[in-house]
Amino acid sequence: MKAVGYVRVSTLDQAREGVSLDAQTERIRAYCTMAGLDLVAILREEGVSGARSLDSRPGGRELIHALAGGEVRHVVALKLDRLFRDAVDALTSTREWDRAGVSLHLVDMGGQTLNTGSAMGRMFLTMTAAFAELERNLISERTRTALQHKKAQGIRLGGIPLGETDEELRTVARIFELRGQDVTFRAIAATLAAEGHRTKKGGQWAAQTVRKVLARGFPGERQPGQ
Repeated sequence: MKAVGYVRVSTLDQAREGVSLDAQTERIRAYCTMAGLDLVAILREEGVSGARSLDSRPGGRELIHALAGGEVRHVVALKLDRLFRDAVDALTSTREWDRAGVSLHLVDMGGQTLNTGSAMGRMFLTMTAAFAELERNLISERTRTALQHKKAQGIRLGGIPLGETDEELRTVARIFELRGQDVTFRAIAATLAAEGHRTKKGGQWAAQTVRKVLARGFPGERQPGQ
């Protein structure tokens, strides 16, 4: 019943504040106590983007190494997106874990917990991963359509010509996605830097630049006076 916990935040600001990491850790410890799991370690990823695969993250490599040893049979995380970057990544990795006799435990699934050690848990994981992927794709699709509409009208947002490249569309879509999760302007800028997004001139994003992009509201929606 040995288990390893995994916690991650995507921005350096969140890592320095420690609130999110500590909150994740506390809930994982409480869950392991309730489930009778022997929590032997909690691996922390500070300022690491979820867009990176698990094996490309320092803590992710530690987790994979711990599982390869054969003694750890349980992985515990708060949510699916702490571990995996998309549905394919989640389902491929957990299928390999299943074959190795490793169960994934998610502490917060809309107020419920999930354990892939059962057939029902595996089914819910598959559904959860699929819906999470759908939500991300819908956000990107809506944003891309709206930005292309603005481009056709010759509208510039935050001083940056929008929609000239797919990369610009992905960057702005990412900004609105993060803001929709109540991430601060400064943390959004740090996340964009961590994920390799650049401004039109190839520079780093700043909180003020992010604020300007968001100031006009969700792309495609005209604000009074604009």
